Amino acid sequence: GIKPEDLGLKPDMPYFSNISNDATPKITYLHIYECEKFSMGIFCLPPSAEIPLHNHPGMTVFSKLLFGTMHIKSYDWAVDLPADVSQTQIPEKRLAKIKVDADFTAPCNPSILYPNDGGNMHCFTAVTSCAVLDVLGPPYSDPDGRHCAYYRSFPFSNFPAEGITIPEEEKKDYEWLEEREKPESLQVIVKMYSSSKIVEN
Repeated sequence: GIKPEDLGLKPDMPYFSNISNDATPKITYLHIYECEKFSMGIFCLPPSAEIPLHNHPGMTVFSKLLFGTMHIKSYDWAVDLPADVSQTQIPEKRLAKIKVDADFTAPCNPSILYPNDGGNMHCFTAVTSCAVLDVLGPPYSDPDGRHCAYYRSFPFSNFPAEGITIPEEEKKDYEWLEEREKPESLQVIVKMYSSSKIVEN
């Protein structure tokens, strides 16, 4: 498996500390490579930094936690329920099913998100300083309809949902998502990765 030292990363690098003591720590994205078919980079998060809930439309995402502990919460749209009912009853909100809501500590298995399965919408919260290798295929592209949307989440019980039948014990597994503007608190500094060479054949 890929290790932090393979990529020249160490937890004591400045990317992983909140030097300016911001309420919302800045995140560094080390850009490795991008072409029409995929993009690759490393997110470096100081403790308590958060990548807010966002989607990956029509994309497959491979994420590998290189070191540290991170809380991951991911969702898929609730396609097994009548989506037209959920959207009609609650304007601008859509029902989603929670796929993952847990802490992960490296070394651990990579996560793979598919366009319609595996938790296509997710948020990352750094419990400790951590680094995540992210591969997106194909990459975000507004002209091609792959726009990154951000969401707020609300408990299922917050809104009436006539016509949707969910067993009481399963209601905790569903939340309403509402699209929002990119959060102003999100600060991502993009730098070029320079530790190893990517060779294009």
